[in-house]
Amino acid sequence: MKVNSKYFEKIRIRPEKKAEANASAPRCQWDGCDAPGTHRAPVGREREGEYFRFCFDHVREYNKGYNYFSGLRDTDIQRFQKEALTGHRPTWKVGLTGPGGSKPSGDFAPFRSGRAGYYKRIGDPFNLFGEAAAEARAATPAKRVRPLEAKALETLGLGAEATGEDIKARYKTLVKRHHPDANGGDRGSEARLRDVLQAYRLLKQAGFC
Repeated sequence: MKVNSKYFEKIRIRPEKKAEANASAPRCQWDGCDAPGTHRAPVGREREGEYFRFCFDHVREYNKGYNYFSGLRDTDIQRFQKEALTGHRPTWKVGLTGPGGSKPSGDFAPFRSGRAGYYKRIGDPFNLFGEAAAEARAATPAKRVRPLEAKALETLGLGAEATGEDIKARYKTLVKRHHPDANGGDRGSEARLRDVLQAYRLLKQAGFC
């Protein structure tokens, strides 16, 4: 193609994107500045979603002195940071049904599937869960405990003769005792809670509970 071709006359050079952005941007809101406001800066607390428009130099200057917690007391800042851990949603201690600490009005455990009391609701005409079942379980030889399983039982404070119900009851007690929500946010027993969870998971996979 020749340099002086007629096709070159029809070619239009696209302006740079930066130049386009500057042309469409509003004027910088910094006092005395007429540059394009191409950068957003948050207005502040309780006005989330609102922004100032500054040029590059003034948005840097604004960000140096920006403080979201300006005007708040230290106690309010600490409470905000604590509530941020749960997404500012209401929480309450383990075992309580609501923030007021109210207990359930009735015990519905017998009506939950998988619980020992479930068969009472549907009946047991063939005595599958009664005395015959208890005798059969008593006649069954004790399950051999492996070293890892023995270590898990020791972590829960139980011996090799512990039943599945004993393991579940002990697990619930330890979780309530060491969970951060149950001890006022104290994280000192997180390692202990982690060991309890791992021990219970191992015993459950091994068929102990």
